[in-house]
Parts: sequence; C-alpha cells; structure tokens
Amino acid sequence: MKQKVFKEKYHIFEIEYEKNELVYKNTNEIISALKNKIDENEIIAYIATFDQYNHTLNIKGEINPKIKDAKNIVFCFGREIPTPEVLAVRPRSIGVVELENSFVVNFLEAPNEQANIAMENIIKSLKK
Repeated sequence: MKQKVFKEKYHIFEIEYEKNELVYKNTNEIISALKNKIDENEIIAYIATFDQYNHTLNIKGEINPKIKDAKNIVFCFGREIPTPEVLAVRPRSIGVVELENSFVVNFLEAPNEQANIAMENIIKSLKK
C-alpha cells in the first residue's frame, strides 16, 4: 500500500494488484468482496456502490483508454459526531479501477487513523 499526494493536496492510499494476484475477475467481484467485509464490521455502514465509469460515459466525459471499469463503494464509520465539521469528511469510499492487467484500489486519507487502518486491512484482504 502506497501513500500518495494527488493533485498536490489530497492524501490517498493506493495499491495496485496484478490480476493474477487476486481471485476476482472484475470490479463487480471486488466491490462485492469489499461489501462483505464492510457488512461484517458493526461500526461501518454500507451506503451505495457508484458506477463512475458508466456515469462518465453517460455524460460523454473523458475516460483514459487504459481504464476498463471504475466503481466506488461508499460507506461510513459513524462511531461519533464530536463536531459539525466531521460530517464534511464523511462518508468514505474505496475506488476500484480495472486496467488491462491490474486493479487499482484506493481511498482518500481519513482524519481518523483507525478508519485508515480498517480501510487498508479491508483492501489487503483481497489478495489471495
């Protein structure tokens, strides 16, 4: 898992799995596996799956030709609401992008270290 800075201000965590490293054949299977992990955790609430790829196609947006599919699974770690500002950084999502020979899985760094650890562990559980 790498930590990166995207567009010089967004701190993200990202891992790229070669397709032969996973038992999953496509983004839907990966999203399903992630949803199972989310559903198993009593603190995390599943919200939705967003098909970014088809949305972008439908609005005639631009998609890098190397990208074959792209989805986000959206969820929330709502254990506490200490201030109104915390809602600005919720909910969370994990992105899954299919490339020709690999899958890229990533998420925006959360202000809660335990949430980052949980998301990282969920993503690492995908590997054979």
